[in-house]
Amino acid sequence: MNDLHIQAQTTTGTSQDQERARRLHGALTEASLRNENVLYARTRGVSQNNGSFGFRPGYFDRASGQAVLSRFADGTPAPVHLLDGLPASWILDRDHAGHVTATRQGIVSGFIRDGRFYTREEAITATAH
Repeated sequence: MNDLHIQAQTTTGTSQDQERARRLHGALTEASLRNENVLYARTRGVSQNNGSFGFRPGYFDRASGQAVLSRFADGTPAPVHLLDGLPASWILDRDHAGHVTATRQGIVSGFIRDGRFYTREEAITATAH
């Protein structure tokens, strides 16, 4: 293994650790969801790669323990992570058109399967077998 490969692994590990910490404590935004999709693109931590295992995109509120499926603004279940269908009490900010731009802290994106919420990391682990 050369120094460049080791450096890339360290940088990736650090980025993943920073992203996990931010997701656990910060507000979700469209930009942060895009960043998560890039971070987990080649894993079963994204909707496109784990749907066949029964996972549906969803969110978890660390404060209340409530998990909800991702939905379009009209309430229809969404095939990917969207913010517009979240419960009103989870929303921190909206744009001029009424679209959700940020959630309050403690909202985590992940997946729901058989009534249980899985973080992206947990979904990866659950599909490893």
